[in-house]
Amino acid sequence: MSDTFHRKYRELNEAEKTLMEHIKVTAEELEKSFALIATPESGREKAVANTKLEESIMWAVKGLTK
Repeated sequence: MSDTFHRKYRELNEAEKTLMEHIKVTAEELEKSFALIATPESGREKAVANTKLEESIMWAVKGLTK
């Protein structure tokens, strides 16, 4: 039976841990940049940008930890 739901994750090596940290730090920097978008008309677009950023980081980390 395959481990579809990844109940157990493999141990990351140091290079992978460093890469994952880099991805997350870069995402935090982007999130801070998004916060600078301050026009009232851009609320929905900013929210979508943040959601998509979260989603892309989730998929990147999932790909790394698989």
